[in-house]
Order: sequence, then structure tokens, then C-alpha cells
Amino acid sequence: MEESKQPKIESGWFDVLKPQFESPYFAALKQFLLEEKKQYPVFPPGPYIFQAFNLTPFRQVKVVILGQDPYHGPGQAHGLSFSVPPGIEIPPSLRNIYKELQADTGFRVPAHGNLEKWATQGVLLLNATLTVRMGQPTTHKDKGWERFTDAAIKAVSEGHTQLVFMLWGNFAAAKESLIDNSKHLILKAPHPSPLSASRGFLGCRHFSKTNDYLISKGKTPIDWQI
Repeated sequence: MEESKQPKIESGWFDVLKPQFESPYFAALKQFLLEEKKQYPVFPPGPYIFQAFNLTPFRQVKVVILGQDPYHGPGQAHGLSFSVPPGIEIPPSLRNIYKELQADTGFRVPAHGNLEKWATQGVLLLNATLTVRMGQPTTHKDKGWERFTDAAIKAVSEGHTQLVFMLWGNFAAAKESLIDNSKHLILKAPHPSPLSASRGFLGCRHFSKTNDYLISKGKTPIDWQI
């Protein structure tokens, strides 16, 4: 994270999240990260911590896909949930996302796992925890990030109407209470991990349901093909 007073985050997001940046818990989180980086590699690299917000400006959000933790292998995490940069092997959960997309929409499975094209169309690819220690998943859990990203989810729910929230797995489903279901579409399914995808993620048709909903509200659908 940047050590300057104002983080490198899109201005619309900064406006709605300013109280979080100025709070004591965020100052403690920032100090924790500074200490972590003295001892361990931390992913994603600093400039990418807020990448989900920077590629999907607050006013342009249409869809929210929630993840839990950044990838913890070298070169994998670049600030977007489920996504990896070009040249990095496609992770198992993303392979299942592609499999479902193919069955649901006729999606042609690409040779890469970079989901930036979704982000720039208004798909907020948000992890609940925005950093992780290399090789050690969930090591930055309960340090303050969840409070920050919960505030982001709530701000999106309150500041918009007619969005789609895809909640995959128990962890994401627990965020449902932050979302106003009277004005948004909430889609829930098991996580796309190989451990659970066959229990209902495969066959959920969330991608076509999302576009059907957006079209019904007069919004441009997402081009899922990448």
C-alpha cells in the first residue's frame, strides 16, 4: 500500500471510502502491512492492491463477484478476484468458472486467466482480503481488510440500483446481509473450487442470468468473452 496520505484509488471510491481510510483500524492495518513487508513477500504488489477499484470505478459498477483471499503464489495476484496475469497458469477455480461460462453462454475458453476485460466493463472483482503473505493463504485475515471491503460492498449496494451480486460459497454468502435485496439481484451458488463446484456451481447459469437481468433493466450486458 502507498505510504502517502491518500491511497492510489479511483476518486469515486475514495469519496465513499474516505471514512475507512481515516479510521484507526485502517491506520493499524497499514502499520501491519509495513511490518509484514519487512519480513515476507506480500502479494499483490503495492500498486495492485486497489486494482479492482481502479479498473471498475465506483459509478460504473454493474456486477460484483466476491472472492476471499488473493492468490499466494509468485506472479499470480494482481488485485482482481479469481484473475491472474497473462502467462500465469489458470487456477482450478477459474477453470471451473470458464467451464460454466462455456456451458451457459457458449464462451470460448481462452489460454489465459486475465479478467481485466470484465473489470473494465463494470464487473467489480473484489476479494474480501486484499493482501496475503507469499505461500500462506489467509495470513492477512482479520487484520482489517474485511471491515474495509464490507464497507465497499455496502457503499455499492446503497449507492446504486439494479446491480447483480454473485455470491459463490459460504464465505461470500455471508456478505448477503450487506446488500439491499429489494433493489439488487443476488445470485448464490457453491464456490467454483474443485472441492465444491460439482455441488451446484456448475449449472448455476449465473452469467446468462446476470445479462438477462441487466438487459431487463435497460443496461448493457457484460461481454464475458475474453
